[in-house]
Order: sequence, then structure tokens, then C-alpha cells
Amino acid sequence: MIPLSHYLMLSTLLFSISIIGIFLNRKNLVVLLMAIELLLLAANINFVAFSHYLGDAAGQVFVFFVLTVAAAESAIGLAILIVVFRNRQSIDVQDLSQLKG
Repeated sequence: MIPLSHYLMLSTLLFSISIIGIFLNRKNLVVLLMAIELLLLAANINFVAFSHYLGDAAGQVFVFFVLTVAAAESAIGLAILIVVFRNRQSIDVQDLSQLKG
């Protein structure tokens, strides 16, 4: 049986990688979306690990809601990314600041 600390360390590692990806990469929107997905994955690992070790299924059910939101976020984010790329011919985050209205 794998101890809870291993799951928490994996989740911490994924969370740290995602935070580093968000702060170090300010240019590419695709990498920012991937970093946000890693952040949600780290939270899901925590939910499942604690749910398993506490013997409660509420955490695992909550993961399904988080995955649904993550899938919708990915689909809408990529659709917006395609539209912006068609109009601007670039996906740099600095170019998107001109979209303020």
C-alpha cells in the first residue's frame, strides 16, 4: 500500500511545476493553458488520495466536477486561441493586451 505522503509529494511536485510554468512563461498561451491543467491535476490527486485514505467517496465525486470544468476550460480556451490566431497571426500573451475594449 502506497502511503499518503507519496501522493502528496507527487501533487506538490505537479503544483510546483505548474506555478513555475505560469510565472516563467508569459508569452505562449498554449503553455499557460497546459500549466493550468497541471494545477487542476495536482488538486485532483489530493482529492482522490484523501478520499481514499479517509474512506469517503465525496472527494472522488468532486474530482468528476473538476474534470468537467477542466475539459470545458480546455475546449473554450483552445477555441478562443484559434480565433485569436486567425485574427492576429500570433498567440503571444503581450499581443492580447490590445484586445481591451
